[in-house]
Amino acid sequence: MPPDPTAGSRDAPRVDSLSRRLLERYLESLTVERGLSDLTVEAYGRDLSRLARDLAAREESLATADRPALSAHLRRLRQGIEGRDGLAPRSMARALASMRGFYRHLAEVGERADDPSVNLEPPRLWRSLPKVLTEGQVEALLAAPDSASPLGLRDRAMLELLYATGLRVTELVELTVDRLRLDFGFVVAFGKGSKERLVPVGEVAEGWLRRYLGEVRPDLAKGRHNRVFVNFRGGPLTRQGCWKILKGHARRAGVPRVSPHVLRHSFATHLLEHGADLRAVQEMLGHADISTTQIYTHIHRRRLQSVYDRHHPRA
Repeated sequence: MPPDPTAGSRDAPRVDSLSRRLLERYLESLTVERGLSDLTVEAYGRDLSRLARDLAAREESLATADRPALSAHLRRLRQGIEGRDGLAPRSMARALASMRGFYRHLAEVGERADDPSVNLEPPRLWRSLPKVLTEGQVEALLAAPDSASPLGLRDRAMLELLYATGLRVTELVELTVDRLRLDFGFVVAFGKGSKERLVPVGEVAEGWLRRYLGEVRPDLAKGRHNRVFVNFRGGPLTRQGCWKILKGHARRAGVPRVSPHVLRHSFATHLLEHGADLRAVQEMLGHADISTTQIYTHIHRRRLQSVYDRHHPRA
């Protein structure tokens, strides 16, 4: 029999049986119906079990909690509960996503008539915003590889594709030739939970990718596998290999602290700065919850404020 997901210490408040049953069913649906990984389901379970215990300590129920009770829980997470320090912004974001997913599920399956997590915002969630490159820094980074050499051409194609699509590094290195739809301007990415999505590829990235596929990859891969990006021995490129390549070119371009995820952040932020719709960006990034994508609107606003402060005569 699986362990009770709401179990805490011996002195922890007892969670009511209805809440335990609903939580167990929800976690099972994440695995069976949505195909999420074990680690992701465990993380959701920890967040929701902590919520259940915190509510039980106040004689409230996970199954029947209203919006003020959930909002108060988020404030306590920021301050610190269960003898722990307050959560960092990233952990707060995940706790909120877990909460929204759970109550949305209860409403969808008819266990609740309402969703108390709608429009729920965590306190000071985006205090620490992810790093984003300027468009000038991106241009310098993309121009760093020596495209006259085979590996330099590979690197240019890889960096152009990362910035053009916002792919996660795992999605990039696991991309296979049969998932390329360059004649239609797309690639097929498999994201978290093995979810498939179509991601547009711009003309510039498409041009570099076609050059690499025609001039470099055949001699390196020699038909041994169907991964798009290969290492200098012709084997599939790894996550670690991608990081190493990217950091080397960032160093030569004079762009500090660059990772594949920084390019993903830059992709999303630059799209919004040029007028893209938030829902479209969510779909391209493969975010299940738009609240995850909304961090980029905060980055965008902060950058606008910075421009205003630097250039307005009365700022």
